[in-house]
Amino acid sequence: MQDPSNKSAEESKVKLDFNVNHAEKASPPKSETDFTHQVYFDITSGDEKLGRLVIGLYGNIVPKTVENFYNLTTGSNGFGYKNSIFHRVINNFMVQGGDFTNRDGTGGKSIYGVKFPDENFKLKHLGPGYLSMANSGPDTNGSQFFITTVKTNWLDGHHVVFGKLIDGMEILMKMQLVEVGRRDDPMKPLKIADCGAIAV
Repeated sequence: MQDPSNKSAEESKVKLDFNVNHAEKASPPKSETDFTHQVYFDITSGDEKLGRLVIGLYGNIVPKTVENFYNLTTGSNGFGYKNSIFHRVINNFMVQGGDFTNRDGTGGKSIYGVKFPDENFKLKHLGPGYLSMANSGPDTNGSQFFITTVKTNWLDGHHVVFGKLIDGMEILMKMQLVEVGRRDDPMKPLKIADCGAIAV
């Protein structure tokens, strides 16, 4: 007579092997919140290299906004973020950049023209590291953006969130601590020294 304890162990092994093999073959379902693009910013403060930010973009949710930011990061239209600065930094709030024309928060432009409409407000400012469009009111998106350093839920429904920091949170935390002037402008240029795309 076969030992029932051995049979149970053998059956368990077969079930385990099946589950392992099944898990290896199964591909995870695609989610709307998967990153469709990834980009990087190499950040300097004055002559000091702070490091790299890697950002994922939600192209399935806000494709037009993502396309704008992605092209400005790669410079494929002949203009964009390389060598531009973060002109506004507020500790425990956010760092703001993207004005590559005037470098003071009054300029910038999108790949669609000077401004383009708010795409949607599906994504929220849930914590540090969220990438969102800066604006001067409804439907005034250009090239300026900000990255949160805390949860900023009061901005939900007013600014289009379209990405999230994947790597470099420690760099972002250093950025928010730079010395600033009366207008929250960094005393030393806080610059995107280089930027571009990363394969997803």
